[in-house]
Amino acid sequence: MKRIIPAVLAALVATAFVATVALADDAAAPATTAPAKATTSTTTHHSSTKGKTTHAPKTDLNTASKEDLMKLPGVDDATADKIIAARPFKSHSELESKNLVTKEQYKKLSAMVTVAPPQKSAAK
Repeated sequence: MKRIIPAVLAALVATAFVATVALADDAAAPATTAPAKATTSTTTHHSSTKGKTTHAPKTDLNTASKEDLMKLPGVDDATADKIIAARPFKSHSELESKNLVTKEQYKKLSAMVTVAPPQKSAAK
């Protein structure tokens, strides 16, 4: 009897865990799924806010299209052109230091952008 109780308890815990994960996955899944668009200008990063992990796509300043840049808060047609002309960036803080955006604009969009390291070419 002493050997059966731990085995039954372990089975109940495993079943409860699997059911919890399945419910969480169902709750997180959208009602309808659309095919995802492939873009080279965004990168998914994990950020932690008050213990919660979120996935936020960030716009890469060095590879984003003009249209992607214009989706950022405070970035209009002229600002997007300035950002593209100022490439490559080493840090997203260069947006402010190169006077491409104001301090207020930078505060709004800094969490939405990234600068990926340059890709090394395969050919030598």
